[in-house]
Amino acid sequence: MSASPDDNGDSAVPERIPAMQRLLDNPFLLLFIGVTIPTVYLIWGIMEVAQIPMAR
Repeated sequence: MSASPDDNGDSAVPERIPAMQRLLDNPFLLLFIGVTIPTVYLIWGIMEVAQIPMAR
């Protein structure tokens, strides 16, 4: 029978979850990023178009 990671006696030390995985596992953070980034680019684009001088 093969030994699983829980059978070796080191179960007292929890496995560390990488920071990027914790970040990407947060659905509210992903929602916030998914709404904020397009909004910033939209506002940036509107500001750029507003700065174009009027043609004669």
